[in-house]
Amino acid sequence: MKVDKVRLRLMLVVTVMMLNLSCCSAWFGNKRKSGRNINLPGESMSSRTSLMNHAAAGSSIVFPIYGNVYPVGFYNVTLNIGQPPRPYFLDVDTGSELTWLQCDAPCSQCSETPHPLYKPSNDFVPCKDPLCASLQPSDDYTCEDPNQCDYEIKYADQYSTLGVLLNDVYLLNFTNGVQLRVRMALGCGYDQIFSPSSYHPLDGVLGLGRGKASLVSQLNSQGLVRNVIGHCLSSRGGGYIFFGNAYDSSQMSWTPISSIHSGKHYSAGPAELVFGGRKTGVGSLDIIFDTGSSYTYFNSQAYHALISLVNKELHRKPLKVAPDDQTLPMCWHGKTPFRSINEVKKYFKPLVLSFSNGGKVRSQFEIPPEAYLIISKKGNVCLGILNGPEVGLGEVNLIGDISMLDKVMVFDNEKELIGWGPSADCNGVPKSRDVSL
Repeated sequence: MKVDKVRLRLMLVVTVMMLNLSCCSAWFGNKRKSGRNINLPGESMSSRTSLMNHAAAGSSIVFPIYGNVYPVGFYNVTLNIGQPPRPYFLDVDTGSELTWLQCDAPCSQCSETPHPLYKPSNDFVPCKDPLCASLQPSDDYTCEDPNQCDYEIKYADQYSTLGVLLNDVYLLNFTNGVQLRVRMALGCGYDQIFSPSSYHPLDGVLGLGRGKASLVSQLNSQGLVRNVIGHCLSSRGGGYIFFGNAYDSSQMSWTPISSIHSGKHYSAGPAELVFGGRKTGVGSLDIIFDTGSSYTYFNSQAYHALISLVNKELHRKPLKVAPDDQTLPMCWHGKTPFRSINEVKKYFKPLVLSFSNGGKVRSQFEIPPEAYLIISKKGNVCLGILNGPEVGLGEVNLIGDISMLDKVMVFDNEKELIGWGPSADCNGVPKSRDVSL
């Protein structure tokens, strides 16, 4: 079936090749400049260091999030980048590492953007820089040009971006009241390939994966925040994302980050699938938490087990399959159109991913019906859990935005833990003993 509004931005393959694109190589070649430690205008090194130390003193960064799972199909933040700083809308993506913008450069496939194209700096990241190396498929990569880091990133939804890694200034507001212009790397993307179903009116991607090029990793390397990110996505739309300690740990459940899937994703497992409080017999599930995906994806065994259990549960209930609704692969209609999940969630059972260690249950990630169902524009209820192999995910089990709604999610790269807890209001500013807001 046709799947509309599915945003799947998990980075499956990263290849960085010194590509023979004559137009782009010539354009960038005229603008090369070595060196990364460039002082910002009007700032001495001592005053900049003092400000950074001030900002780093137990502070965090919090961004409001905009969007929803359906019908918008994505969540985004606004970042101010460049000199002078200009606003850009970025897709929030914990499933990939690199932050990039559609760049004002010669290209054969430029994507449309809501803002004027990003005008790149002339501060290139060298090919053998650790940030460039982090984007390579292997450690023994070769450099056609040592002064330039070219990259090509391919995502699971067949979206890809080609560009060059640069350093530029991000204007950031810290929760202790300090505003800093921080120089960090980002991708200048000059060729984007995407399918019509995966395109969204954005300026680029905010990469928050576990690699060195991730924005939070770069901030941490400069001593500005702890290497921790988190988010709270509201079922009503919007929410917030944070870097640092902007959360209350008292109600959090935790499970270790595992090294599966190259170690750059927020992976956990193994987990067992529980439906309506009963074991399904489906276990040993490796899980990836990914804000780059609107919906949740299970491997074939887990998906078909779930479909069987849901259909059994709906037997003799006032819901019938709605094959004419192509919003998602599985939709049901009632006697009259539904207006909200609250009208229909009573017909569905909650799901649980039970994480264990040595047979002992360690933590449980609960997915209530309202975190795996949507109401389509036709007034039908649709299942927001999809069959991963149909989109090339194979055995990957991916928890997308829909199943993280109304939860505080925390990804602690220092302690190598993934945490979650309930939130009364994801539209509110986070309150914590760890930060001063």
